[in-house]
Amino acid sequence: MTTPREGAREPAGTPALPPLPLTIRPVVTRVVLMAIGAVVFAVLTLIAALLPAGGAISWSLGERALVSAAGLLVWGVLALLSRPRAVADLDGVTVVNLTTTRRLAWAEVVRVTLRPGDPWVTLDLADGTVLPVMAVQPGVSRRRALADARTLRALAEAHGTASPPTAR
Repeated sequence: MTTPREGAREPAGTPALPPLPLTIRPVVTRVVLMAIGAVVFAVLTLIAALLPAGGAISWSLGERALVSAAGLLVWGVLALLSRPRAVADLDGVTVVNLTTTRRLAWAEVVRVTLRPGDPWVTLDLADGTVLPVMAVQPGVSRRRALADARTLRALAEAHGTASPPTAR
């Protein structure tokens, strides 16, 4: 019986499996979008408070509230844009994109792909479809995106049992 050597290394390019559960999200994008949303809301609320109440042009309380609510709406849209994440656990991966959430068992994930020029990682699924993972964005941080893609690929290979469909 052979035992793993202490200090043995993984083959080059193969990351060690991270502890699960693991959440992958574009942190910089999230921080920037939420900060911009807060600033827009604060500025529009300040403008609403400073609008004239009397005189030739008068703004009612309802109109002021609508200006402030417009800032809140912008913040909400930016919060929606900051929503993408991928959560991996022992049973599978949950992919949260802008408006959809999809739970996949590892057996459903055939391949994890990130080609040059792709806006995000894609998962090739056992049913023949492709699912984008907007949480891994090379446009924000190429190094981080490559590391996250490798991690997802290693998890899919370690925990998955699906094989690519064969041509007939």
